[in-house]
Amino acid sequence: MPRGGALIVYESLIDDDRRTNTFGLLMSVAMLLVTHGGFDYTGAQCRSWMADVGFRDSYVEPLVGPDATVVGLK
Repeated sequence: MPRGGALIVYESLIDDDRRTNTFGLLMSVAMLLVTHGGFDYTGAQCRSWMADVGFRDSYVEPLVGPDATVVGLK
């Protein structure tokens, strides 16, 4: 995989403990109700997926409100 570049995911992430981001948790329930197998995910899950496909570093950046970004660096 070539080096360089970044991937930024902007989402209402579920907190890793699945206890504090009520909005993210409600969005995950909505995804389960209206899609086949749909779900929302935690920052840790997103970082793991990034590592699986070759991103060397990643971090979660909380934003104002329920949203966050996950940044993956090649």
